Amino acid sequence: MFAELWTQLTPAALSGWATALLLLSSLMTSFITAAFGAGGGVLLMGLMTLFLPVTAVIPLHGVIQAGSNAGRAALTWRYIHWPVVLAFTAGGLVGALAGSQLLVRLPQAWMELGLGVFILWSCWGPMPALHHGSRVRVALGGAVTSLLTLFVGATGPFVAAFLRAMALERRVHVGTFSTCMLIQHGLKIGVFGLLGFAFGPYLPFLLAMLAMGLLGTLLGRATLERLSDRRFHGILTAILTLLALRLLYSGAVSAFEG
Repeated sequence: MFAELWTQLTPAALSGWATALLLLSSLMTSFITAAFGAGGGVLLMGLMTLFLPVTAVIPLHGVIQAGSNAGRAALTWRYIHWPVVLAFTAGGLVGALAGSQLLVRLPQAWMELGLGVFILWSCWGPMPALHHGSRVRVALGGAVTSLLTLFVGATGPFVAAFLRAMALERRVHVGTFSTCMLIQHGLKIGVFGLLGFAFGPYLPFLLAMLAMGLLGTLLGRATLERLSDRRFHGILTAILTLLALRLLYSGAVSAFEG
């Protein structure tokens, strides 16, 4: 009976071991994002590219991340800063619409290099003060990242870096970030659905990934409550810096090989 259930959970494109590894990764990466504010989505996407067809990674990653962020948003709903979310959503709608109309895919190497530079600058360079009322800047960030996510998939570090400049209290940061990412991934799912991607064959696998992600979120939230704001932002900066360096390396290698 277990073997039959496991067969149903395993997509045709994956082996049983690869499915088990990705399910564990969903738990661990959701824990990382819930506890430290960012990083899990990029790590999960990197693992998914090792086992799944490239054409399936971005839309499937969008569903998984939407579910994970929905769980985090629900657990931190009292701390969500709604003016930021609404401005981000307005920009995100524009960015998703523009991205869906692009006929030529931008070179991923240049996107990775640009994201890496931006994230490093946001962590270590002088940034203009982004107050809670800076809705135009937040909307612009929503538009740019919602466009980019259609091509590179995981723009969580970009959004986290953007929100980091606002120096939000740690629970407000996680709640607001999770809600913004839920909206962004929802827009991405809609775009790929309209373009004809078939989510049906992956549905059991996606549900299992979402369940593991929720468990990781619960564990990560418990860790978040034990962190001070200073330690939280320090860990967040370290994670973003490592991710930026990875993006720069990947982009440089891709550009050189191309």
